[in-house]
Amino acid sequence: MNRLLLAVVVALSGAAAAVPAFADEGMWTFDGFPSARVRATYDVNIDRRWLERVQAATVRIPGCSASVVSKDGLILTNNHCVVSCLVALSDDDTDHLRDGFLTDARTEERTCPGMFAEILVSITDVTAKINAATAGKSGSAYVQARDAATLAAETEVCRTVTAGRCQTISLFRGGKFAVYRYRRFTDVRMVFAPEFAAAFFGGDPDNFNFPRFNLDSSFLRLYDNGKPVKMPFHLAWNATAPKAGDVTFVPGSPGSTERLLTMSQLETARDLAVPASLLQRAELRGRLIEFGRRSPAAQRTVADAIFGTENGFKVVYGRQLALNDAGFMAARRKAEAELRAKVAADPALVARVGDPWADLEAVQPAYFRDYQPYRHLEADAGRSSRLFDWARLLVRAAEERPKPSADRLPEFTDARLAAAQRRALNPGKIEPDLEQLYLEFWLLKAREYLGTDPATLTVLLGSENPQGLAARLVTTTKLGDPEVRKALWEGGAEAIKASDDPLIKYALKIDAAARAARKAWETDVTAPTDQAAERVAQARFAAYGDSVYPDATSSLRLSYGKVAGWTWRGTETGPYTTFGGLFARATGAEPYALAPRWAAAKDSLNPDTVFNYVTTNDIIGGNSGSPVVNARGEVIGAAFDGNIHSIAGAYGYDEAVNRCVVVSTAAITEALTKVYGRDALVKELTGK
Repeated sequence: MNRLLLAVVVALSGAAAAVPAFADEGMWTFDGFPSARVRATYDVNIDRRWLERVQAATVRIPGCSASVVSKDGLILTNNHCVVSCLVALSDDDTDHLRDGFLTDARTEERTCPGMFAEILVSITDVTAKINAATAGKSGSAYVQARDAATLAAETEVCRTVTAGRCQTISLFRGGKFAVYRYRRFTDVRMVFAPEFAAAFFGGDPDNFNFPRFNLDSSFLRLYDNGKPVKMPFHLAWNATAPKAGDVTFVPGSPGSTERLLTMSQLETARDLAVPASLLQRAELRGRLIEFGRRSPAAQRTVADAIFGTENGFKVVYGRQLALNDAGFMAARRKAEAELRAKVAADPALVARVGDPWADLEAVQPAYFRDYQPYRHLEADAGRSSRLFDWARLLVRAAEERPKPSADRLPEFTDARLAAAQRRALNPGKIEPDLEQLYLEFWLLKAREYLGTDPATLTVLLGSENPQGLAARLVTTTKLGDPEVRKALWEGGAEAIKASDDPLIKYALKIDAAARAARKAWETDVTAPTDQAAERVAQARFAAYGDSVYPDATSSLRLSYGKVAGWTWRGTETGPYTTFGGLFARATGAEPYALAPRWAAAKDSLNPDTVFNYVTTNDIIGGNSGSPVVNARGEVIGAAFDGNIHSIAGAYGYDEAVNRCVVVSTAAITEALTKVYGRDALVKELTGK
């Protein structure tokens, strides 16, 4: 890892400068894309019209990205992004995760419960308004003022919007703020999905590795008023695989990076947050695997959770390796010292920003003190239990809705109340045994990590143990019924107080402690951290100009790169895999067993078809499903992973080894035709 991590640091140092050390680095906003740099590097012209068309065809879905690929609202994403939908649409007789989802007509396309899709319509800079509202404030007053200003900005931008929503995005860790306005679709239907064995061939052992042989792709369709949405823009489908060296672009919504953190923040991540996350993911993974061994139905139910947990474990493990590498941390420290020296040499800048690095260091003791209560009582309460999430939403909505909008918790303001209501009334199917596993695990970890706080544990557990409490809450609650939740939402505070539902009563019981933990965190950690980070951003802009890119924030970005393999420790990895390579790698044993359709179609498939390929595009989690686009704005693949070196991408980028892994449109087209017989779908994609 040493060479990789040192290379990452070099890239980080470059990213802080006006011209990054590696040409292909950056997850750029669409209104800040470096078209001149791309033109100088690749001799292609990415103008405003190109950006507008690609933006209008790029889609955000829960946890992933996607793209519009036909005029009739067809969207391309990854198979692993729709596993929860496939599970929800399955039953004891039909297993769409195992067998795939095939349709012959649009009448067979089925709604994915709880799925939504969003397309960015506009970006409005509101930095001056947010800064003016928070000037001179600190602690909880700062947080409240910022939240109120954010609400006002979103309300102003979205005041005439009926089928959409607005979201304020913090860029450069508070250096800039922008309201992103989205067009939102809530009727999203499954069109096609391959078998999990084809989509995730190689399983967890091959995850974050290459060569890969994955058809990790699926198609959804956007509907409105029961009809497919007619889209003004879509990406043209190009079924020809790109060549080595061809320029590639990846639009999407990367989740989060931490490339702008200071040394004190990185050290806290290393010593507290990352180890805690890694340990708990490891234990949860084991519990989920054991759950799946109960039966085929249990295995199907837990497949998405296992995938997400295993994927997250590898990500966090990679981050831990980076943060524990002495060379990496020394180089980061040097880069920070260089920026601080530039600030110190400018008295006017010192007068304006002070010493935000020292201020952030002073926050870290409060971070250590408040982290576990905040995590277990508030931020990660209930783990992934949908039942608990609904209970807390209903309880808090009942308390918050009577207040003036500006005085509510941000998630219940007028601008966001509809989203909270949709979440609370989600008709999604509940798996009681899995719900019990999540609640039990949360309560066990809370007891373990909050053991020095008996008063809090008394609130959480009373006289019960985690196992018994979780079982009682799940088996006796009625919140799995959407009509019960609807009645509680509409009945408000009176209905909540009168409810005898045990999970509602439990959420009421612990809410005061959870709110207290949240307030302490916002006052002692969030506010001073954000204020200091804003001044670090100001210092960075002053020292290096505004040609740098912000950390990823699950908002729309665009990266550029090229098709290229890499060399690591003397071993050269080429940029492509083929269908022929898939059949050579198949052993017949999991996770290298072929799906039956693929085994049957072997002789009809062109073995030279490019299956997966790698590019230098800078991506991170959340880019899954992102279209890979050529210079003409045509889709030539879907990003579905990174290589092992890209895991350190949370902290930096190294063009020499970081790679984005893509399933080619050539492979998708060949498979749709010769493996699955989806001629109508291919005709819609290609127009032929």
